[in-house]
Amino acid sequence: MNIERILEHLGPLIACDSQNPPRDIDAGSSMFEYIKRVLPKEFEVDIVDHGSGHVTLFARRGKPEVLFNCHLDTVPVGDGWRMPPLELTVRDGRAWGRGACDIKGAAAALLAVAESTEAPMALLLTSDEEGAGGCCVREFLATEAAADFGRAVVCEPTGNKAVLSHRGYLSVLGHFKGTAGHSSEFRALEDSAVHAAGRWIAAAVEYCASEAAADRHTCFNVGKIGGGIKSNVIADGCDLHYSARLAPGQDNEALLAAISGLAGADHRAEWKVPFSGPPLPSGGRNSDAARAFAGRFGLDVTERVDFWTEASLFSAAGMDAIVLGPGHIEQAHTVDEWVALDQLATAAAQYRRIVETAVEPAS
Repeated sequence: MNIERILEHLGPLIACDSQNPPRDIDAGSSMFEYIKRVLPKEFEVDIVDHGSGHVTLFARRGKPEVLFNCHLDTVPVGDGWRMPPLELTVRDGRAWGRGACDIKGAAAALLAVAESTEAPMALLLTSDEEGAGGCCVREFLATEAAADFGRAVVCEPTGNKAVLSHRGYLSVLGHFKGTAGHSSEFRALEDSAVHAAGRWIAAAVEYCASEAAADRHTCFNVGKIGGGIKSNVIADGCDLHYSARLAPGQDNEALLAAISGLAGADHRAEWKVPFSGPPLPSGGRNSDAARAFAGRFGLDVTERVDFWTEASLFSAAGMDAIVLGPGHIEQAHTVDEWVALDQLATAAAQYRRIVETAVEPAS
């Protein structure tokens, strides 16, 4: 596969500011305009703007059985870059720029594949994966078009190895209530919302740590907490945001029910779930069919990774889903994000092999 053509596609994709947040994206964003322009005319292209930065581009040529999925939104740029983050830089065998690895590089490889073959092919490109509140894939899966596909390839960075399973992702907001007053009152020990949140955090951490004894290694993290006014005022409110990543076979709803009422929180806390994504595989499926799919195309396999992808949504909808893309997760979400050029070329060759090879009917 011509690496120069892949890079020609990658440049305009990186140049489009698709940071999420703020997710200032719509159907007219330059990346969608570019993709629509360069896809061969045989593709039918449908762009749906769901509002608030949620945009889906679905492109199909012929009647393929495999659906390729990439998200085009990125995490925020952040500070400390040596390279221009919204400009493609190529040197030392690497392509640099925000999204180069996660996962505009894979999208560029798919565009090059679309140009290099006339075989049936389908792409689902979305803009809302990084915000942990995505609706694009779920909205697509509710359409009649989704029923035409029995297999999905989600192009997150896996070092060009087919990933068969990964953890789920649960994002939860909590608000703890307290009773305000002067800190000289002894009741602050019980009435402070900050104290209540602290007791709950300690209990939740202990609960998740104890899960390891039952061979359930639940990843749990309170990433943000804040409340109160100042040190001499009993806090009447405290907000926190936690996430949990459960292994295949575990259930987000079960964990939520188990820990929400710990340390008296059932009387003090209100919970909201911005996002809940199941593990892969999901929907009562195992990884056997996905393993056979990977084996058919001679793909090296990685049994499991700990990061979450939207492959689990396709799995829950009844598709055999694998995760397969260039780069490594350690290169994603970082300052000076990059992907190796040879990884991009390998991904394009893998994608083309899948596209051009007759696929056996999904099980």
